[in-house]
Amino acid sequence: MTSRFGTRLRQLRLEAGLTQEGMADRSGVSVRTIRGLETGQRAEPRMATVRRLADTLDLKPGERQELLDAAVGPIRPEPAPTDSALEQPADPVVEESAGPVVEEPAASVVEQPFDPLAAATNELAQAVRARWQREEELRQIQDPFPLPVRWRHALEQTTDHWTNICGVPPGGEAAPLDLTGQLTEVVDVYRRIPSGRLVVLGEAGSGKTILTLRFVLDLLNLRGHSDAVPVIFSIGSWNPVTTALRDWLTDRLARDYGLVAPGPGGSTLEAALVDGGRILPVLDGFDEIAAGLHRAALDALSKNPMPLVLTSRPDEYTDAVRATDVLTAAAAVHLTGLTLADLTDYLPRTTRRTSANDSATPVWNPVLTELRDHPRRATSSNLATVFTTPLMVALARAIYSDTPGRDPAELLDANRFDTPESLEDHLLGDFIPTVYRTQPGPQRHWDLDRVRHWLGYLAQHLDQLGTRDLAWWELGTAMRRSSRVLVVALVVGLLNGLVNGLGDGLGDGLAAGLGSGLAGGLATGVAFGLAHALALVFGAAVFEPSRVRIQILGRTTGVRASFVRRFALGIAAGLAGGLVLGLAGGVSAEIIGGHGAGLTGGLGVGLALGVVCGLVAGLMGRFEVPIDVHATASPTDLLRANRTTVLFQSLVWAPVFGLGAGLLDGLVFGLVVGFGVGIGYGLSLTAWGQWVTLARLWLPLTGRLPWAVTAFLDDACRRGVLRQAGAVYQFRHARLQDQLTRSR
Repeated sequence: MTSRFGTRLRQLRLEAGLTQEGMADRSGVSVRTIRGLETGQRAEPRMATVRRLADTLDLKPGERQELLDAAVGPIRPEPAPTDSALEQPADPVVEESAGPVVEEPAASVVEQPFDPLAAATNELAQAVRARWQREEELRQIQDPFPLPVRWRHALEQTTDHWTNICGVPPGGEAAPLDLTGQLTEVVDVYRRIPSGRLVVLGEAGSGKTILTLRFVLDLLNLRGHSDAVPVIFSIGSWNPVTTALRDWLTDRLARDYGLVAPGPGGSTLEAALVDGGRILPVLDGFDEIAAGLHRAALDALSKNPMPLVLTSRPDEYTDAVRATDVLTAAAAVHLTGLTLADLTDYLPRTTRRTSANDSATPVWNPVLTELRDHPRRATSSNLATVFTTPLMVALARAIYSDTPGRDPAELLDANRFDTPESLEDHLLGDFIPTVYRTQPGPQRHWDLDRVRHWLGYLAQHLDQLGTRDLAWWELGTAMRRSSRVLVVALVVGLLNGLVNGLGDGLGDGLAAGLGSGLAGGLATGVAFGLAHALALVFGAAVFEPSRVRIQILGRTTGVRASFVRRFALGIAAGLAGGLVLGLAGGVSAEIIGGHGAGLTGGLGVGLALGVVCGLVAGLMGRFEVPIDVHATASPTDLLRANRTTVLFQSLVWAPVFGLGAGLLDGLVFGLVVGFGVGIGYGLSLTAWGQWVTLARLWLPLTGRLPWAVTAFLDDACRRGVLRQAGAVYQFRHARLQDQLTRSR
């Protein structure tokens, strides 16, 4: 069955007098893709593809907006089309037509100007929905049904005056709103709040994250065309003293969704979305903001009147309220615990059946019977206390329901578990061994002791950085700066030595070439190690991933202006950095020997490097375009996009530098040095290079991470230990991360 987008695309193509092959030739989109889009076999087209097709069809603003809206998919449920609406003329007959096809004009439509902000909003809504639907599937939230999450009104001192919440003018009154509810009613409850500001309080593991996930998906399913897009932000990394809330939200949109295109009025697209009220922030984890910043964070949130949802553990939020005031115009609810009836409905239905005719008593029945018949026994009381939180029930399900041969009756052993805390420690501690021993499917086998060690290192790494976000470009940055600089210098030096040695070996023999090349390579390593150190001192402690991708064909707009601007910036940066690199390289060459002509030669190389930097920067401006939303769908996707960009940038150095240096010392020398400079730049001054030198080489070499780091992280997501939150990973349960940190 054709989709709404496919039907409209086909109609516009025929109106333009194009066959599918003709459109493919003009747009660069394959015939197979166009045919799949028109027939509905390819769902959810990429926005970059839609834009290329719209450009090829030379659509008017109103038609362009209509096609983009159709690509996002219906926002509200639409009535099923009639049989006549599904009837389409046979496409093959039209495809063979030699001339343009003339169809009856559609009903007149008032042309609306194309709104790039509306298109970006709908594209973001599509990306957010896809991301959290995948997360819901991995969490097994709908298998067999979601655990009940309910809430009641929070304490009065944590809620603002109802007159403020309801926006009543001075002198008026407002009655309290009924905000009690359960998971399936979360959007309805939120929409009762006139201010659109809600605080959700709950203990660790009480279901706050499940609630925010369900809130986002349900609100997107009901979202109107002009409504804001709910986006989950892990607020724990926000520093309200140094960064304004809107700036922080803007940065996170760019990081997690790749929204870095120019926006209206000279702003960026992500800033325009935030400032234009197109984003509904769902701020998860107020309690995870660094100690001492809760008061400043609450003050900053109160001063910003935007609608939002904020989650927190009760103690941290209540302490912040006592220190300053409640969140202005915000209502507050408190999550309540699960009941024995909830457990009785849920746990038996999660147990595996051993055969189609299996009528044996479910393994959970003896436990549930004990909780019901002897609630005052210490063992029953402890377990009932632990099972009030969805987190502990989910862990128990993974350990006992999803694992053959495990008997949950052991949870009633008074000798092993004499307190609720001992039960929680058991469930948290047994979760990782369970999922790594028994997970089905063709998953890679990992040594359990090594897995514990690696996950413990990751948890400790996050604890040292004070964040829950596990970013691939930050792995290893908890090391001392001096150690990081030495690692970078060593890796760059060895690789450059190999490249230089192979180049010298062409004329002097391989053995002699490798000897002199190693000396020159070490000099280059010292130079780029120094450049890395200066970047850390005068720049940032971490190299952020680039927010562009490489597009070889199709970029024509603004190329000349981009080249001139980038060339000028490259000259300035290259002269400054080139002088430093040249001096360092000259000194190193005099000390170590090998290639180099002392300080004078080093200065000359530095000046030449400035010109080369300008040329490389200008050329890169020709091929760089803003990264697509779908290119940051996961940490792995962002890593691949950055790897492609950095490798392309590094490879550009060789021919550019080779042509310049070839006029003086020969083309071969220029190419060799160009490749060396490209390697040094890529490994020492980019996020991907930092990832390679630290996470892919040094940390595995020292046993702190496996050699197949990416495979390990992605496998941990499939097993439910980690989750993907935009461009970063997170431990799926904060308490699991804390337990791993303590066990180090």
